[in-house]
Amino acid sequence: MAFTAKDVQALREKTGCGMMDCKKALVETNGDMEAAVTYLREKGLAQAQKKAGRIAAEGTVCAYAENGVGVVVEINAETDFVANGDGFKDLALKVAKVIAKENPADVDALMECKADGVTVADMVQELFLVVRENIKIRRFARFEGVVSTYVHGGGRIGVLVKFDTTDAVAQTPAFAEMAKDIAMQIAAANPSYLDKDSVPADVLENEKEILKKQVMEEGKPAAIAEKIVMGKLGKFYKENCLVEQVFIKDGDMSVAKYVESKAKELGAPISIVEYVRFEKGEGIQKREDNFADEVANMVK
Repeated sequence: MAFTAKDVQALREKTGCGMMDCKKALVETNGDMEAAVTYLREKGLAQAQKKAGRIAAEGTVCAYAENGVGVVVEINAETDFVANGDGFKDLALKVAKVIAKENPADVDALMECKADGVTVADMVQELFLVVRENIKIRRFARFEGVVSTYVHGGGRIGVLVKFDTTDAVAQTPAFAEMAKDIAMQIAAANPSYLDKDSVPADVLENEKEILKKQVMEEGKPAAIAEKIVMGKLGKFYKENCLVEQVFIKDGDMSVAKYVESKAKELGAPISIVEYVRFEKGEGIQKREDNFADEVANMVK
């Protein structure tokens, strides 16, 4: 039985499944609409779509680095019980390796990438059929070059850092230790920017306005307010810019000074190029259950 694009759309509206899944279902069932619905239900796809709207704020952040490629990826689930399971952790590592190898442009492209002939979308679906929870690959970052990764709290925070230095220095244990220190600094201190030049102009102007109002409210003359504000900006940079921050392992030096000292020790320039810090569930509004209301709704 032949089918048309309108049939695919009708099946999609009926089940909520993706276009490609609906097309495959119609191919497998020779265009029989009811059989296609049953096919999707048997595969668990229709049920997965129903659960897709449920909030997935738990999960893990996985970091992976090999052969000059580093990856950090956040994958979410609905509960920490599922997120702490071996199957979920295995999925995160598989996905990270796919990202490293295939270099997808975004999450949508990643879902179509394959490992051992299986798409990432199918990997996610396979795990869903086991745990019956909404699972979402939220975001990822990928750097090439001299990279270092760090994961804190069993996947609560993941950091990926890219450096610029010589290949010889990058292979030394001393550099590896320094790189880990920088990644740990980022995990702990959560800097918003790499350095002063990285702070957006609008952010800087807004901060200046806030500081200026504070100074004026303190009764300082307008003539010297600007100079005072410029002095106060130093604190803003130290709190928000990675290289300006106080190094967590030695309060007597900044991160920039620490890197500079290691570069001198190893005999070659070292600089931090860029970094990414993912914290599990940040920015996602978690579901707040009211147990009494839930029970009441169940007995209605």
